[in-house]
Amino acid sequence: MIIVLKPNQSQERVDGFVQKLTAAYDVKVNTWVGAHSTVLGLIGDTTVIDDEYIAAQEVVEAVRRVQEPYKKANRKFHPEDTVITLPGGQTIGGGSLALIAGPCSVESEEQICAVAEQVKASGAAFLRGGAFKPRTSPYAFQGMKAEGLELLSKAKKQTGLPIVTEIMSIEHLPLFENVDIIQVGARNMQNFELLKRLGHTDKPILLKRGLANTVEELLMSAEYIMAGGNEQVILCERGIRTYETMTRNTLDISAVPVIKRLSHLPVVVDPSHASGISWLIEPLAISAAAVGADGLIIEVHNDPSHALCDGAQSITPDQFDRLAQKVRRVWDTVQSL
Repeated sequence: MIIVLKPNQSQERVDGFVQKLTAAYDVKVNTWVGAHSTVLGLIGDTTVIDDEYIAAQEVVEAVRRVQEPYKKANRKFHPEDTVITLPGGQTIGGGSLALIAGPCSVESEEQICAVAEQVKASGAAFLRGGAFKPRTSPYAFQGMKAEGLELLSKAKKQTGLPIVTEIMSIEHLPLFENVDIIQVGARNMQNFELLKRLGHTDKPILLKRGLANTVEELLMSAEYIMAGGNEQVILCERGIRTYETMTRNTLDISAVPVIKRLSHLPVVVDPSHASGISWLIEPLAISAAAVGADGLIIEVHNDPSHALCDGAQSITPDQFDRLAQKVRRVWDTVQSL
């Protein structure tokens, strides 16, 4: 971190500010005195320093970081890729393509168990399904909640597929005991109290990028979870809101290689929410495999036209089967280059 002090500061004030910094933070301060201003270079763990607090000090003119504000999620401090491994042996990251599939919302035992069987047969290693559903309209279907979690558990028992489902509130955490990967949705990406609480759990967290958030903000949200002690974080690019109206969101496919360059955490892509259109899911999934995504999370419903939630962006099990074959061929080809 670089701190530029205001011109014409007395040596006493400069020394006092430096002492304040070294007393408050575990840093070493190098001082360069110029003709018109003094520059301080902070060496050490500056991730805990609040830029705005420093900038507000009377002697400070400007503050600039020369290193990213996230440390635990930073590849510089963790060069090797993180691989998320579940007790059953399923992995996300580490040179394989993980397929996570299932309906947007759990609607019945028959529905979730049937879809689970079908996506497993097509190569999915994880079952997704919403029990708690954050919806734009308060009148839309909000999910089956605790009952939905019970039905997911039944599907897991029947198929052996680990469960990936979304949490909306800290209060719901006790209900997630049998959930294998807890998903934090786009609207909760900066729910910092929730993130801090999840940092004290021992379950992998799938963290979705917010609708209008930068890559750095996504990594800082991951840092909240990791700072609490839980380093099992999976990042998800699910499309961001732009001026384009032809799709539900705009899939930022460039975010995948960017994140993988900046961070060691695995990255999955959600083409369903990115497009909002079922026929677009396959080409977007293929593009995600081509740029090196560690996995795909896809909405699959056995009767999309009658789905209670997001039917327009859901594909059928047969369509998922064809998609799975194509993305694996693309993945294998790219990995062999």
